[in-house]
Amino acid sequence: MEMANTCPSLKAKDYKSGTKPVWCPGCGDYSVLLAITKAMAEMSLSPENVALVSGIGCSSRLPAYLNVYGFHAVHGRALPVATGLKVSRPDLTVLAAGGDGDGFSIGGNHFMHACRRNVDMTYIVMDNQVYGMTKGQASPTTDPDWDKSKLTPGGTKINPYYPLVIALASGANFIARASSTDPNGAAKVLVDAMQHPGFSFVHMLSPCVTFRPEQKDWKKMVRAAPVEPTTDPAVAAKRLMTDDNFFLGTLYKGNRAPYQPELKTSVEHISELEKGFIL
Repeated sequence: MEMANTCPSLKAKDYKSGTKPVWCPGCGDYSVLLAITKAMAEMSLSPENVALVSGIGCSSRLPAYLNVYGFHAVHGRALPVATGLKVSRPDLTVLAAGGDGDGFSIGGNHFMHACRRNVDMTYIVMDNQVYGMTKGQASPTTDPDWDKSKLTPGGTKINPYYPLVIALASGANFIARASSTDPNGAAKVLVDAMQHPGFSFVHMLSPCVTFRPEQKDWKKMVRAAPVEPTTDPAVAAKRLMTDDNFFLGTLYKGNRAPYQPELKTSVEHISELEKGFIL
């Protein structure tokens, strides 16, 4: 990714907007916010050259808390908006963010095609295996035997969604997992993701201690992946077959060229656009 108009004097706190987050006490998204600002400071990004697009949900509040351009899209539609922004403004560093419900349920189709298109942007999904904002329903990544939701008292009995597997099969050019329990490690992963060309997917474990208090144990369960990143999708696929959802680090670094259409000269006046809609 081209690093232009940098601001090496900025610290992580300078990328925060000053708006106080309204997440529940103990929510992992606080640490994700910290990791994102640390990554931006590490890369010396100028705030005016960064845009973060989100969907709907607890984690999708992120644009309000960052001192960069932000767009709060509708449910599941962060990726189409971010894609359109990046292809029209390739000079910007574009991030998209959301949760497991927003990204893998209503936004699941957009996720697959964003991986396939391979536009140069980074997608961060904060996964807590539950719908936190709407009071604790099972999400696509919830274990089939989780029976704490009143809507699924016997568990979903449905196989969970495996986002890293889907990302690899769909053509994502960079795949990694990080955890909010290690914001410094997560920041390093995000820097790696933003610097890698093409569509980068970061699966961010972010506990919801309100509706999934047992996830407090995730801090003890996460661990560094025992292997180095691979450029071979076949090798990455084999590794994912033994992944237990708690290995952290970069799994896959592809070498596909990012998709960037040739930009034509913009119209100089709105009347030129209106002519195309005359019946």
